[in-house]
Amino acid sequence: MSDWINWFRKASPYIHQHRNKTMVVALSGDVFQHPNFESLTHDIALLSSLGIRLVLVVGARPQIETALKRHGLVSEFQNGLRITTAETMPIVLEAYGRLSSELEAKLSMGVINSPMHGSSLRVLSGNFITAKPIGVRNGIDYHFTGKVRRVESSLINEHLLTGGVIIMSALGHSVTGDVFNLSYEALASEVAVQLKADKLILLGTEARLDDEVGNRIRQLTSEQVESLVAKGELGRPLAERLSAAAQSCQSGVARAHLLDFMRDGALLQELFTRDGIGIMVSLESYDSVRKARIEDVNGIQELIQPMEERGILVRRSRELLENELGSFTVNLRDNAIIACAALYSHSDEKCGELACFAVDKAYRREGRGDHLLERIENQAIEQGLEFIFVLTTQTEHWFLERGFVTSTLEALPAGKRYNSVRNAKVLRKQLV
Repeated sequence: MSDWINWFRKASPYIHQHRNKTMVVALSGDVFQHPNFESLTHDIALLSSLGIRLVLVVGARPQIETALKRHGLVSEFQNGLRITTAETMPIVLEAYGRLSSELEAKLSMGVINSPMHGSSLRVLSGNFITAKPIGVRNGIDYHFTGKVRRVESSLINEHLLTGGVIIMSALGHSVTGDVFNLSYEALASEVAVQLKADKLILLGTEARLDDEVGNRIRQLTSEQVESLVAKGELGRPLAERLSAAAQSCQSGVARAHLLDFMRDGALLQELFTRDGIGIMVSLESYDSVRKARIEDVNGIQELIQPMEERGILVRRSRELLENELGSFTVNLRDNAIIACAALYSHSDEKCGELACFAVDKAYRREGRGDHLLERIENQAIEQGLEFIFVLTTQTEHWFLERGFVTSTLEALPAGKRYNSVRNAKVLRKQLV
């Protein structure tokens, strides 16, 4: 019970942050075939009850494929797009109609003793998308496969403001009365952009990337996504969702998230925890490293207190922290301080002390300490310092592995007081 209470308290800032925000959630057709589908609809209802304005964009690729095989038909694909002919269009419409009705039914549940009891969701759909044909490209006629021409954003926003949840199939209508089959990822991205949504969330079967040493990648900039996709090493579904995420961020959406719908509760964990569970794409890095400000004092204290209690760091009062704040650099993730360090300059002797070096235990295997150390070293060089030193009781080898060498008390600057009770090791690193 205490774990649940602790989680709920930590989720509170995100509950406040997301209220009255617009989010576009893209559901691949695979979602509807998985045992987690019902739980996912419960989570969607919960998001709506928390004041989040939701647009659900539905894909239907596996359902369309199954229906075509049943009718003895085969689709041709070009550049990842299904070429939708007049013969296959009725099957496409049937598949989307069935999925939309199924999703609407699940979101309309109100059975007693179920998570949906009392939700009273108003689910809406309509001709919100005007489309146009892709036409003929490189001699290939795409027939009734189209792309977005216009999003009726004002009409959608009117419904969202009254608490409605929008369900949108990946179909668009034209002024000539034709219907076009759209890429659900591209549609979700365009809708998010036109609505000026706060988030685009893409739920699919793949939502994991690892770096060259096997560490999980949780955050990418849109520029990094373009570089990854250009290499051609990703599977098409993941590449298409990443591209849609990057495009939305480049066009004004603050953040896009790729989630694996097979992970039960992934939607809630992504939105209501600091680190989430999927891949987040943004225009710029989610993390930031900067000089400390007065509003950072509480966060620094919270970070270093456990290390002070264990004797790893020297105790600092709030008053001392505030007085020395100009010497501190902090690493923030989603506005929470996850690492800090101070550089105290002894300019007369062209050296500086690296002190109060701390990284939150949840982030110690992600290279954040190295990044912060590099920032401090650059600051020291900019100040004309030739070397830095550190006094440490328990992290000697970490610093030795990064170019520090064992030194002596005699090498400390004249103004530095040494606490013999702590008996800290003196390490030094030459910078220039």
